[in-house]
Amino acid sequence: MQSRALEILVGFFVCLGVAAVFVLTFKAASIDNVGKGPTYRITASFDNIGGLKAGAAVTMAGVKIGRVREIKINQQTFQADVGIDLSQSYNKIPEDSNVKILTAGLLGEQYIGVEPGGSDDVLKDGSVVTLTQSALVLENLIGQFLASQAGPKDTALADAIGKLADSLKTKDSTAPGVK
Repeated sequence: MQSRALEILVGFFVCLGVAAVFVLTFKAASIDNVGKGPTYRITASFDNIGGLKAGAAVTMAGVKIGRVREIKINQQTFQADVGIDLSQSYNKIPEDSNVKILTAGLLGEQYIGVEPGGSDDVLKDGSVVTLTQSALVLENLIGQFLASQAGPKDTALADAIGKLADSLKTKDSTAPGVK
């Protein structure tokens, strides 16, 4: 009887541990906020979304106001169309707001930040945001930096060699006996 009670107690703690992992998984994925209250959908187009994923947070002034619902390629413009669900309680966002893809930390998860504009018209269900800023991709920035560092040095060296060649050419042409 003693071992039977011990087995039931161990089984209870195993089930409790599985439930805790389940809850933590949903908390980490932030799925706990999905479905709470009514939302409205807006769309924004970006040249490059970097590592943005469906389910990513949408914030304004650091406050979470929505979620990325879907990401797809526009077959006409070849841009990424991002469908964003915003909480209905934030229904006074100006129509000329700027939408940016930001990164939490240096290499953290990407999310969308909304900077409010000054228009009296507000975003509503089906609105398309035209003011967008694509993600800054670290690899592209490093490549541009390296290219900019290599470019001026190479042209400066080429200019110096060209000036030296020109000066040698003029000295040789003025030397006696040179035709």
